[in-house]
Amino acid sequence: MASSSRTQVIALYRMLIKESSKFPSYNFRNYALRRIKDGFRENKHVDNPKSMDQLLTRARESLALIKRQVSVGQMYSSQRTIVEGLGAR
Repeated sequence: MASSSRTQVIALYRMLIKESSKFPSYNFRNYALRRIKDGFRENKHVDNPKSMDQLLTRARESLALIKRQVSVGQMYSSQRTIVEGLGAR
């Protein structure tokens, strides 16, 4: 993986994690974080530039989707679960 590609991938990964952490719902938040981490781990050894571009495009689309869903989720209040605890958020 070229240095610039590696930088792009890491930046995109961080943006996805940061945006997914904003989900107000515990279940959506943990699901999104788990899927992001698993997806990046699964494709860790991809070296083909064409495949890399496809994966980066799909990740950017996912980032846009997550941003929209976070916006919608923040419009509506949700009941907190016991797992979240009383002091958090």
